[in-house]
Amino acid sequence: MSLETIDLTLTQGTVPYLQKINTTFERGQLTTVIGRTLAGKTTLLRSIAGLQERVCGTLELDGRHFSSLPPWKRDVAMVYQQFINYPHLSVYENVAFPMRRKRQSDAAIRQSVQQMLDKVGLNGLETRKPSELSGGQQQRVALARALCRKTDILLLDEPLVNLDYKLREQLREEFRDLLVAQSNTIVIYSTTDPTEAIMLGHKVVVMHEGRILQAGSPAEVFDQPACATVARIINDPPMSLFAGILDESSLVLAGGIRIKRTPHMKNLPSGPYCFGIRASELRIDEGTIQGRITFTEVSGSETSLYLDTPCGPLIMQCEGVRQYPHGAQINIDIPAHRLFVFDSSDKGALMSAPLTKIS
Repeated sequence: MSLETIDLTLTQGTVPYLQKINTTFERGQLTTVIGRTLAGKTTLLRSIAGLQERVCGTLELDGRHFSSLPPWKRDVAMVYQQFINYPHLSVYENVAFPMRRKRQSDAAIRQSVQQMLDKVGLNGLETRKPSELSGGQQQRVALARALCRKTDILLLDEPLVNLDYKLREQLREEFRDLLVAQSNTIVIYSTTDPTEAIMLGHKVVVMHEGRILQAGSPAEVFDQPACATVARIINDPPMSLFAGILDESSLVLAGGIRIKRTPHMKNLPSGPYCFGIRASELRIDEGTIQGRITFTEVSGSETSLYLDTPCGPLIMQCEGVRQYPHGAQINIDIPAHRLFVFDSSDKGALMSAPLTKIS
């Protein structure tokens, strides 16, 4: 029981928005679709909802053709990044609206609406109009209304992006159970945030320039990214990439820096490769590679250092708030056993990945 996209394609002029999208969205599971801005995420969701014109290919819902149905005949609910509510209705009536259209009893509506308002943090605001709410509260009204519809397909297009940081963190912890609790619903959630994609998804679909680059479980996509582009998309900060050459015993980087080969590289033939390292894997003041700080970014309890090094630009993430002047020089260590190895061609296919850490 699932929704299947078969060769879903959309091209406007010479610009490809979707390029032969083939994937399956299962009932009772939450699928996250992650990609950078303009990757095609919203276009995919709009195509499923029937809101996108000139789409080629096929949609099948539980084995039945779905593509020819007009939007109003598709049992689909969609929550946009920009909230959409009925301005003349109260919070309570906004959320109750789809249930009233289905002629549910007042008692059932009252119970469902109150439960949903509690879950999204709107308890006590039932009588307010949307214009009396903050932007984040208005988004939660739209989310609650969609969840109460209990549709075949629930589409969420970056629904948390307009919420404040604290509420976003709180809802992430509850979202997976909250959304999957929608019984047999197919839930598709688009995001640019790797943390959301990994935390929420039973399945993660990585999109780039209208294509699906990889689809799999969060662990598969995170630990075995199909290519260098996926590795950068699924990591925050993005994975640092730099060129190097493998010889019989060493990895040779720019500037004549040599790093001993590790077991996960032993079966790779000598030659040029692209190497990747996560920001959290780099270590400060432990090595002989010198880096110059070009930018410092503090996010919560972590600091990201953007470095210019002989190997190329690198991003390092440190715990705590670190204060470094612009242009400061620091020594760093690149742990070879944590390096990802990609093909040096434009496709950058994964050649070898570090052994998964055991916590």
